[in-house]
Amino acid sequence: MQKQIAISWSGGKDSCLALDRLVNDGYQVSCLLTTVPKEMDRTFVHGERKDMIKLQGRALSIPVHFIECTFDTYTESFVTTLVQLKDEMGIEGIAFGDLYLDEHRDWGEKVAKMAGIEPLYPLWMDKEDSASALNTFVESGYQAVAIRIMDDKLDHSWLGRQLDQVFLTDILKKDICPMGEAGEYHTYVFDGPLFHQKIAFETGKIIPLESTRRLELIRGELVQK
Repeated sequence: MQKQIAISWSGGKDSCLALDRLVNDGYQVSCLLTTVPKEMDRTFVHGERKDMIKLQGRALSIPVHFIECTFDTYTESFVTTLVQLKDEMGIEGIAFGDLYLDEHRDWGEKVAKMAGIEPLYPLWMDKEDSASALNTFVESGYQAVAIRIMDDKLDHSWLGRQLDQVFLTDILKKDICPMGEAGEYHTYVFDGPLFHQKIAFETGKIIPLESTRRLELIRGELVQK
């Protein structure tokens, strides 16, 4: 019997690559877990609209479960949701797309232990392997676009760029993690091998924030492949 798990889902390349690996390893991914600030229609960190995440769930045929929380209640709300899904859906593990930051893994392992389920890190690697990981994504058949950048790491011309070989070549010239593990850039995946439908969208305005810039994706819809 396939092990039932949930996956922490940002909508970007890391969580998508983790999902792909888990499915190919024989896991049954029962739901995508996405945290959203209370009273906001956007995800934590990436700042993507909930409706764009819902489109990913529909395209992948995997239910999306939103965890409404604040920074102060983030851990508590995450654990509560995992316990609920354990009871209602029988999930036995929670997967994360983290690559090499120990503090991120420590947190994930803590919440999994509190919920009484297994933590899974299918992409875990040495920091030096991050360039190879980006190359793996580029060659995987998944398609993603850069939607958020840190102002002191990348300029706004990176927003809207697709993650292809040119992107890979250019990012390797920068003094940052090629996978953006420290938040240098974030992405949105809109097609790939596990997608039953492709997500079509238009790019809107660029929104300057405190230390980042976010590209709005608008008019999202599913289209046949």
